[in-house]
Amino acid sequence: MADLNAGSLAFVMGTGIVSTALYVNGAGTASTVLLWVALAGFAVLVPAYGWRLLRRRERFVADLLGPRAFAFLTLAVSSNVLAARLVPDGHTAVAGAFLAFGTLGWVVLDYGIPIALITTLKRGPSFDQVNGTWFLWAVGSESVAVAAASLARVTPGHVLPVLAVVCWSVGLMQYLLTAAIVLARLLARPVRPEGLMTSVWIFMGAAAIVVLAAVRLIALPSGSALLSRPLLVGSSVVLWSFSSWLIPLLLALGVWRHALRRIPLRYDLGWWNLVFPVGMYAVTTHELGRATGTSWMTGVGRWEVWIAAAFWAVVFAAMVGAALRPRRVSAHQSASDVGQGAGRQGAGSTPSRTLP
Repeated sequence: MADLNAGSLAFVMGTGIVSTALYVNGAGTASTVLLWVALAGFAVLVPAYGWRLLRRRERFVADLLGPRAFAFLTLAVSSNVLAARLVPDGHTAVAGAFLAFGTLGWVVLDYGIPIALITTLKRGPSFDQVNGTWFLWAVGSESVAVAAASLARVTPGHVLPVLAVVCWSVGLMQYLLTAAIVLARLLARPVRPEGLMTSVWIFMGAAAIVVLAAVRLIALPSGSALLSRPLLVGSSVVLWSFSSWLIPLLLALGVWRHALRRIPLRYDLGWWNLVFPVGMYAVTTHELGRATGTSWMTGVGRWEVWIAAAFWAVVFAAMVGAALRPRRVSAHQSASDVGQGAGRQGAGSTPSRTLP
């Protein structure tokens, strides 16, 4: 836990959105299984964050002032993703609690991280520090909008619709600003293959969640969204088209990194930065097609849901394999050491003590 990655809750984000994708596609059992996996991950990782803050405060603060500080927003995003997923199951009270936690985390981090980065003097200003995790600034706002709009459909009052509209608007502006910064970084500065992280896929996922939030606002009763349906639909189509355009570009960059530059394709936490955008794009395509009555888009979304589920399974298996691999190596080394020690002991020497 002392070395806990700031973006560890990306696992919960990816699992939660794929659970949502399976739910809208009618795969209720698989969706429920992934929901429980996501809840278990949330229950384990959030206390781990708290332990690290209390026991390793210096390292925690150092990460909070670093170039990947926006990764801490996975704490708020994961809570809101779970809130939105719990609403259709009828767990409105639990969903409200997750939304409250996610909104609080969003307020603290969405303001705190930029303020900390602007005011700290412990870093050297460099354009090269810009990376894909900065899109989580917009994703955090849009996750509040999605959860609030989802809960507003089943609960009375005007607070949730207003919160959803405000967060959607703020998130849209944050996305546009971040996209300009990240694109300028990619185009104006040299990019090394090993420096092109999987977090760049959040570029696409952030656009997709803006669309999903707009679709949730469209579903609200007339007049409660404060924004006209044509505005929401038009913005959704534009951003969905842009997120679709990004996919071949991101795939080409992946081919350049791994096939041409031969960067090994090994599992790391960043793989979950791919799962979330893929799952989010699948949900968005399906829901936008249903909201606009576009049958071909809904059909494409159904296929994308299964792609997202398969991708989740591959990444989850890779994660488990990576977790078990050091143990297998250690066990093999221990057995070898024991055998060598026994041989030396039989020859009258004292076996050395080797740590596993």
